[in-house]
Amino acid sequence: MMTKPLQVGIVGTGYAAQKRAEAFQASEYSQLIAVSGHIEKNTETFAQKYQIDRVDSWQDLIYEHSLDLICISNLNKDHALIARAALQANKHIIVEYPLALTYREAEDLVRLAHKKNKLLHVEHIEILGGLHQAIRNNLARIGNPFFARYITIAPKNPAPRRWNYNYHQYGFPLIAALSRIHRFTDLFGEVETVSCEARFWDAPELNYFASCFCQAQLRFKNDLIGEITYGKGENFTVANRTFEIYGEKGKLLFEGEKGFLIKNNETMPIEVGSRRGLFAKDTNLVLEHLFHNKPLYIQCDASLYALKVAEAAFESTRTAKTIQVTT
Repeated sequence: MMTKPLQVGIVGTGYAAQKRAEAFQASEYSQLIAVSGHIEKNTETFAQKYQIDRVDSWQDLIYEHSLDLICISNLNKDHALIARAALQANKHIIVEYPLALTYREAEDLVRLAHKKNKLLHVEHIEILGGLHQAIRNNLARIGNPFFARYITIAPKNPAPRRWNYNYHQYGFPLIAALSRIHRFTDLFGEVETVSCEARFWDAPELNYFASCFCQAQLRFKNDLIGEITYGKGENFTVANRTFEIYGEKGKLLFEGEKGFLIKNNETMPIEVGSRRGLFAKDTNLVLEHLFHNKPLYIQCDASLYALKVAEAAFESTRTAKTIQVTT
């Protein structure tokens, strides 16, 4: 357990990094010291906003001996590389999902963290959010669930030429957007098989896509069937965020921020908590774990398993086969 405020460095300058910075500066358990970013102008603006040091590269940041914890909030393809270097430099780590773009690399990083006796925390704030908590609190009311469908469609026109629309920097969509699969595995357990199809529309610029669409079917070991639909970009005109679960005694339906229990031909509203403040909540839970040994809301094994299922979905798109998920 820690006995003095953690000295923290952040890699990244985007939305998640800003929310992390605010949380670290608001806590008595941490002191935000420095930031390193991909774009010099953005990094300088970030450093000035939070009155911290700007470091030219993430390599220089993690090898700063005074830092205790590195928060990785940059583009997906670099998560594993930075996490490995930070662990080898004996730093604690908070990293936004996915930990890596492959299961094998993520698993190796978890082993390294154990060997180094350092915290490796992979953020999964969807588990803390109001939607997931509402599902958990009401799932028993519909009896044994046998089918679940989760749809997230995000129109964006024009699609930005940023890392999250770049094939290599973003990764396969259901790995990059790992929370979609993790919601299912957290609620319904182990997956037997995965079948997935994906389509991309190229942008005029090399290595960028204008739209992507993925649809996966997961058959769970408890016989539940889950469907995940994920799409974003220019080819979509109507947004959709729907989660529905069918049980033997009723149905749960969540549309955006609204939830309903449908049972015996009656529709009853369900209270759904806010999505606000989740990065701060995640950050504070990590700090309380390090200082007071309070349990974390998620373990690395859970994130690893979701990544294994997501990788099976990727393999299914490449082979046009149904993939068995090994234990």
